[in-house]
Amino acid sequence: MKNMNFTFSDTIAGYVTHLDWDNDLFMLKASDGREFTVKLTSTTFAELVRNIGEAYIDCTNQIEDILGENRFLFVYGIFYPEDDELHFEAKHIIFLGRSEDEYRFEKQDWWIKQVKGLGDFYLKAQFGDGPIDYRKYRTTLDLEGRQEGTTRQETDTISRLVYGFASAYMMTGDDRYLEAAEKGTKYLRDHMRNIDVSDNTAYWYHAIDLQGDHERKIFASEFGDDYDAIPAYEQIYALAGPTQTYRITGDSDILKDIELTINLFDKYFLDTKLGGYFSHIDPITFDPRSESLGRDRSRKNWNSVGDHAPAYLINLWLATNEERYKKMLKYTADTITEHFQDYEHSPFVQEKFHEDWSHDTTWGWQQNRGVVGHNLKIAWNLIRINSLSEDKRYIQFARKIASEMPKSGW
Repeated sequence: MKNMNFTFSDTIAGYVTHLDWDNDLFMLKASDGREFTVKLTSTTFAELVRNIGEAYIDCTNQIEDILGENRFLFVYGIFYPEDDELHFEAKHIIFLGRSEDEYRFEKQDWWIKQVKGLGDFYLKAQFGDGPIDYRKYRTTLDLEGRQEGTTRQETDTISRLVYGFASAYMMTGDDRYLEAAEKGTKYLRDHMRNIDVSDNTAYWYHAIDLQGDHERKIFASEFGDDYDAIPAYEQIYALAGPTQTYRITGDSDILKDIELTINLFDKYFLDTKLGGYFSHIDPITFDPRSESLGRDRSRKNWNSVGDHAPAYLINLWLATNEERYKKMLKYTADTITEHFQDYEHSPFVQEKFHEDWSHDTTWGWQQNRGVVGHNLKIAWNLIRINSLSEDKRYIQFARKIASEMPKSGW
């Protein structure tokens, strides 16, 4: 503390352990065991946690009535050094309920209201008050939902939005979301998909640029990490929205597109000798070993192996109960379990590989960095796949991640 000569703001969360109203203080214990002394002032304000679209619920005048021991809450405030100690002054308190054991987000309709708030926001932002027309869709919105000037439409972002609309329909039964999901799926199929009849495969464009009544298709990725290549994850996430829509409608044309895209994975991305899926293929030759791929040549990664399950494959199996997809799910889980664990060297999984599964610790921005979200995704999906095909290795791996991530990635 002797070297600290600046203030900073932050939000802390925890349980109230002690109250000192005489000095306008209370003690807050965080989940990792650290304790903070929180100073209340005449300008500290408080509210109840609110859902999307819900009005502000002020409880500033009830702080003394609501604030009690054992209560979990969030406090935003200012940390500042004084007398070689770090002090914390509360500016904004968020209570999760009016009583100690009330958590407003546990109410039965909380998440239904939230997804409706999100769904309505995107319907309004993308399509306005008129009919749902995906030519109006724009990849980038500001925080107020206003569209930015670009005419670029990216396949994966539309697919993810369609996934959201389809899921919102499943949760709410609101036909507007189903209409948005079906129209979005059709738009993807009509504008972003190509079928190679001779090859019995389908692939998806990276994006299209709208130019008046015309559109320019962009096949190879224009993202920096994947520039001028076909990354597996873009083809994977192109299926996210259509697959979730297929779960609702059972449209055989959608299923055909999904099947043909999986044929693409099996024919060009799958490594039939050493296992797993390559992360990139050349846009001309579809060769994962092409010199043109540069640093992405003969590479495998988390996205190319693990993202199949959460993006579309689990939902596809739920919709079809087909043995092909059950086997593919187990294959991805087995591959991750066999190759991704690296606990002798790191609390994070290893997720970048050369063709022979040797570790790639020099690739681009990641190098020897771990990605918290990918670790959590692995645990989540191993548990889901285990419910379909039990394997104690999946449980052990998931538990290992669950024990390690709070230490390093919280």
